[in-house]
Amino acid sequence: MSDQPIVPRVLALANQKGGVGKTTTAINLGTALAAIGENVLIVDLDPQGNASTGLGIDRKARRRSTYDVLTREVTIRDAILETAVPRLHIVPSTMDLSGFELEIAQERDRAYRLRDALASLNTNAHGGAEYNYVLIDCPPSLNLVTVNAMAASNAILVPLQCEFFALEGLSQLLKTVEQVRTSLNPGLTIHGIVLTMYDARNNLSGQVVADVRSFMGEKVYQTMIPRNVRISEAPSYGKPVLLYDLKCVGSQAYLRLASEIIQRERTLRAA
Repeated sequence: MSDQPIVPRVLALANQKGGVGKTTTAINLGTALAAIGENVLIVDLDPQGNASTGLGIDRKARRRSTYDVLTREVTIRDAILETAVPRLHIVPSTMDLSGFELEIAQERDRAYRLRDALASLNTNAHGGAEYNYVLIDCPPSLNLVTVNAMAASNAILVPLQCEFFALEGLSQLLKTVEQVRTSLNPGLTIHGIVLTMYDARNNLSGQVVADVRSFMGEKVYQTMIPRNVRISEAPSYGKPVLLYDLKCVGSQAYLRLASEIIQRERTLRAA
């Protein structure tokens, strides 16, 4: 067996619109991947720190955060915390991160801080898998923090709410991804688009699904995340929905999404 460490696949969950299910998807996709045997690290890049809260990380426990990692006060390993989910870890976020952009605006390597930090992962894994996946929960804007996420990632996973303006912001996001690919990260791709808050009883939801699939084709995952009360309730208990209620339709959808993502990864590796 080779002593070369496995390089984790880095996926950024990005959409400049708020309320589309980025954080919910980061938490629950991470949990679902861990549940089927993957080692997962979530990097919380939203100053609000909702991914950290949703995984039960108390604010007092966030002594080291993504802000400290990006400003190079600590290594990423020093900031990693365990969660209640086996095989799922997180680098938490704090409000300090909201000042990051102003602080390093003049630095030449400002777009590569996260990429450089992630480079140290798995270096001591000795052929094992310290982390198979890194999921980056981006803020709802296309700022320097999001650019750092895109510059550090293999691919972008786009949560898209099944609502009237769903496609409106998608073209701007795709334009940003193209700019990052051209200037910072030539290997960056769109891994897929996950339709969230789908309501089968709502004709508009069905129309949005048809429009997005027509526009983006096979980039849209087959799995859709339904509008589900249990998904909404879970964060208030500091739990992913899979721990809160494994049998609900939301949990089952995230398990299917995790399987679909792993299948796409296998197809990509085989290509």
